[in-house]
Amino acid sequence: QHLRSAQDFMKVGDEIEAVILTLDRDERKMSLGIKQLKADPWEDIESRFPVGSRHMAKVRNFTNFGVFVEIEEGVDGLIHISDLSWTKKIKHPSEFTQIGAEIEVQVLENRRLSLGHKQLEENPWDVFETIFTVGSIHEGTIIEVLDKGAVISLPYGVEGFATPKHLVKEDGSQAAVDEKLQFKVIEFNKEAKRIIL
Repeated sequence: QHLRSAQDFMKVGDEIEAVILTLDRDERKMSLGIKQLKADPWEDIESRFPVGSRHMAKVRNFTNFGVFVEIEEGVDGLIHISDLSWTKKIKHPSEFTQIGAEIEVQVLENRRLSLGHKQLEENPWDVFETIFTVGSIHEGTIIEVLDKGAVISLPYGVEGFATPKHLVKEDGSQAAVDEKLQFKVIEFNKEAKRIIL
């Protein structure tokens, strides 16, 4: 369970059952445990959550690098930010989900319970490779302009990138945010999931 302090779990005067963990006759001290009364949920993790299995999990916390989810009481896992979506460039997990939300996950590793969300779908980049071939032309909308170029929203929810020199229109003006234009693919990299326009 997720406990910030002992007060979350018990209060003074409660009668509890416990297991003796250590006993020091000289110091006249013993340490006790309560969780030891129940089975360790991580003991049979490989049989209950095999790699490739799908589960519903509850979003517990965000970090810059991913989402911590609770797959069942006492068993948390991490969805790395790169394993949330095949197509969207997610800067922070809050763009994708919210604390307390239910999210479907697939187990990638079970020793650490590494989880993924995008693996629930086939890798669309296998298909994109046949659509966004070098030289092909597609309608795109500029969604963000940066110093190094612009992010362009393309069909099928994929994003491409164009450098400033490739954002100059026929009349000499610079393409701007929210403009819908025709773009030609000049580079397609499936491994890097990168489309240069």
